[in-house]
Amino acid sequence: MRRREFITGLAAAATVFSARNAAAHPVKQLPDYDLPEEMLPRVVPIAGNFVPYEIHVNPDEFALYWTLPGNRALRYVVGIGRPGLYEAGEFHVGAKKEWPSWTPTLGMLRREPELYSKWTDGMPGGLNNPLGARALYLFTPERGDTFLRIHGTNDPSTLRRRVSNGCARLINDQMVNLYNRVPMGTRIVLYPSLV
Repeated sequence: MRRREFITGLAAAATVFSARNAAAHPVKQLPDYDLPEEMLPRVVPIAGNFVPYEIHVNPDEFALYWTLPGNRALRYVVGIGRPGLYEAGEFHVGAKKEWPSWTPTLGMLRREPELYSKWTDGMPGGLNNPLGARALYLFTPERGDTFLRIHGTNDPSTLRRRVSNGCARLINDQMVNLYNRVPMGTRIVLYPSLV
């Protein structure tokens, strides 16, 4: 699967994701984020022979694609890892958690102890937790848990930006929508950045 083939195949015109489909999995305890239309999930055509029901993240577009049958994908707007922290590669979903707890990694504690040291023992799940409402845990056969996640956030200002410690983030209600679609073992591809 070639990244350029995937990206080149995206059409400019896209259909806004149906509100009925989004309501199929009601979200409780989440605020209305009132995002502009261009930040809502959209079904888009894709080029190439992509296997349905995989996740592909294009860091240069700040886009996550959930591939569908018929050369289509559901496109979500995401925030990604800061330069030097984003990790391209192929992964699979090794765990899924609702309202996950969070503990900073050793790398986070070394880079920014002033931000993370108070959470050395972890933070319980909740809206203010960095992993948000749901999280998909990225694993590889060689490493097991990579400590990379696709997770929720309650801060829309972090979307379309390189802000995280390596994870991809969606606004919470969209993350719940994606989470409900993605089974354990799903293949995930994080493409290299070209910029």
